[in-house]
Amino acid sequence: MQVTQTKFPGLIIIEPKIFEDSRGYFFESFNKKLFNDLIGETEFVQDNQSKSAYGTIRGLHYQLEPYAQSKLIRVIQGKILDVAVDLREKSPTYGKQFSIELSCENKTQLFVPKGFAHGFSVLSETAIVFYKTNQFYNPESERGINYNDPYLNIDWKIDNQQAIVSAKDKVLPWLQDAEKNFKF
Repeated sequence: MQVTQTKFPGLIIIEPKIFEDSRGYFFESFNKKLFNDLIGETEFVQDNQSKSAYGTIRGLHYQLEPYAQSKLIRVIQGKILDVAVDLREKSPTYGKQFSIELSCENKTQLFVPKGFAHGFSVLSETAIVFYKTNQFYNPESERGINYNDPYLNIDWKIDNQQAIVSAKDKVLPWLQDAEKNFKF
């Protein structure tokens, strides 16, 4: 497993060691001991999976403290543009966004620590996204930032006419107006 620290403190790219032969491939998608040794003690408590069509944009979502979630994201089928926005007050990357393509081909994963809003767009015909969280879903603490925030100016790699966005996500506030309670 190769771990790359991004310029965003705590936001980490994970590339598994893949063993391929004529039968196909094998890799460990998660090894608790290795993960904790390389990234830090994290106890995952919930696994989530979604399937989405091309053009779908999900996010940008997060949960407030004390229910904030760290996430380990990977793609089982297809390709996505995965996006994380730093919401941690006094972080050197506060209010900035990071994006990376995750796919079933590259098998790359992204660890998103608590204090980030998270979302993705589907760049393939369909995509199945799988992610672990270290906190349970808590609807009362759920918040979000509008995917189309002009300050963030995220290039979702999807033409606006083809974007499929839930009614709930379309009315999320801009970054400057969103409720946040994260400290760096």
